[in-house]
Amino acid sequence: MMNLLARSAMGQGGVTAAIILAVVAVLLVIGCVVLCCLFFDKHAVSHFFAQFGIYIFLAVVAVAVLFPFYWMLISSVKTVEEYNAYSPTLWPQKFYWENYASVFAGDIDLGGMFLDTLLVGVVSTVLSLVVTVLSAYAFARLEFKGKNIIFALMLATMMIPGELFTITNYITASGLGWVSQSQHPDVAERFGTFCGLVIPFLVSVFYIYLLRQNFMQIPNELYLAAKVDGTSDLKYLWKVMIPLSAPTLISITLLKMMGAWNSYVWPNLIAGEAWTLVTVGLRSGNFNVPGSENLVNYPMQMAAVVLVTLPLLIIFIFCRKYIMRGVSRSGIKG
Repeated sequence: MMNLLARSAMGQGGVTAAIILAVVAVLLVIGCVVLCCLFFDKHAVSHFFAQFGIYIFLAVVAVAVLFPFYWMLISSVKTVEEYNAYSPTLWPQKFYWENYASVFAGDIDLGGMFLDTLLVGVVSTVLSLVVTVLSAYAFARLEFKGKNIIFALMLATMMIPGELFTITNYITASGLGWVSQSQHPDVAERFGTFCGLVIPFLVSVFYIYLLRQNFMQIPNELYLAAKVDGTSDLKYLWKVMIPLSAPTLISITLLKMMGAWNSYVWPNLIAGEAWTLVTVGLRSGNFNVPGSENLVNYPMQMAAVVLVTLPLLIIFIFCRKYIMRGVSRSGIKG
């Protein structure tokens, strides 16, 4: 990225001017520091410039984090010729909005990718919530032999990288017929591949631990009073535990859905032509310029990336308080 900026500056003849402005800015800052030390309280001056330095550092970090998103946005509305020019431009010479219309037509079919990803994400999230709620309730409220040992063993599996399970999961899924093999899969193969995309990731030890910690904070007297009234465990779970743990459940739902939306390695291994998720489609889709097999239409690919990123960005902006509230209520800091 720095090379792109340098090439852009060289192409516009602005390297010398940028160096001069940087030197002048540094000299002005040094001069201000010297004058303030001579005429004002040194402690106040040092505190001011310490805060100033912190804000400058935060501004630099913010620019470094936001610049890739800015580059993605402006690249999505450029023409192929402007994008492939020797001197990259930091602002489009002409806004080419046709890139966004093109990703829903032809061989790409971004709309179909959205539907496949949404279906897999929603089903896996709902089923994972059921498993998580029942497991967390069992470890938090029910008493059975070996409960603490089983829970400790489950927590120990969190120290194992998830990538180590990929090979064994693939062998198991292949043996069960959950791996797509044909170019034109039928309904049975699509259903089997769908099971392979959903079932291996229904259990999340972290989500069970997160919800269990939240359940443990609910007074046990409520459970004992409910049992005295003859309330069943499932009814107590549905009427009391779940409403009181709503922020944590919302956090788990959002995190699970985002994980399913961003999943790449596993769908790329088993989905094949049966299911095309957005992450796989962005990598393997036909983004070549018409009439050319070697020239990639990167602006159109960037437009697809913008559309895929937009739902997660909207969810994070409007639901971040629920995520933070759910995590804080579970007693997890970080």
